[in-house]
Amino acid sequence: MIILNESNLYRRKGVAVEVVAFVGPAGTGKSYKAQKIARDEGADTIIDDGLLIRDGKIWAGISAKNEQNRIRAVKRAIFNDAGHVKDVREAVIRAKPEKILILGTSEAMVRRIAAKLGVPEPNKVIDIEDVSTKREIARAKESRYKEGKHVVPVPAVELKPHYAGYLIDPFRGFFSKSRHAQEYAAKSIVRPAFSMYGKLLIADSAIADIVKLAAAEIKEIKGVLSVNIKKSEKDNNGGIYIKVETVLLYGSVINEVAAAARRLIKQQVELMTSIDVIAVNVFVRRLAVR
Repeated sequence: MIILNESNLYRRKGVAVEVVAFVGPAGTGKSYKAQKIARDEGADTIIDDGLLIRDGKIWAGISAKNEQNRIRAVKRAIFNDAGHVKDVREAVIRAKPEKILILGTSEAMVRRIAAKLGVPEPNKVIDIEDVSTKREIARAKESRYKEGKHVVPVPAVELKPHYAGYLIDPFRGFFSKSRHAQEYAAKSIVRPAFSMYGKLLIADSAIADIVKLAAAEIKEIKGVLSVNIKKSEKDNNGGIYIKVETVLLYGSVINEVAAAARRLIKQQVELMTSIDVIAVNVFVRRLAVR
């Protein structure tokens, strides 16, 4: 049972949910280590850069890495927006966590986040310097400030709806069965809009070329007459709809060919662009004989 009150939003049978603070300067590798620290501490929920993460999935929140500049990113990370706070608070209630790991640049920042979300203040503080070597921290800083890379502690596939149009790379060794690889599997690299590399802008013509190449792999499709790309009106990261007009080989089973084309086009576009493909509609406009 969870009892809500003003001083502490989440309690179980009279015992406050525990909060662990994981602190260190920006770019020192906290997100890279987050899953391991959470596992070591028995924390089933992570708050990192505006996101609530549980079981390798984004349950709620908006990532600071989606913001267009550093100032807005900081405001997002410390939950300055009332709607953002409400969304994550409600998600914590649904998640019923026993222990939460909150990442921040300082203990004061973690305390501020905890207060915003209505959870207890941290009863334990872990510093990045206590769990990482100087070499690891230096490499993390180089990756952040020289290469523009930021880490999000969830698999790449989980990020597609949240980071459409951004470079997303899973860590190597994602499918490895070794214990060491598994410690670092559930995380991804993104290059956010406020990094020196900026946001990746992918032209519709480039997506259309990917669609045509994917369609060409299906022997029953003898040509692509047109490709139309429509962005979701939901929000900037809502994904795209693809409409494809094709020339089909006479005698082909239309439903089967269309289904195969939809699967392959969606797979190839998402793989090569990291843009979420909401739907692919395939139309047959002409027939061709052998």
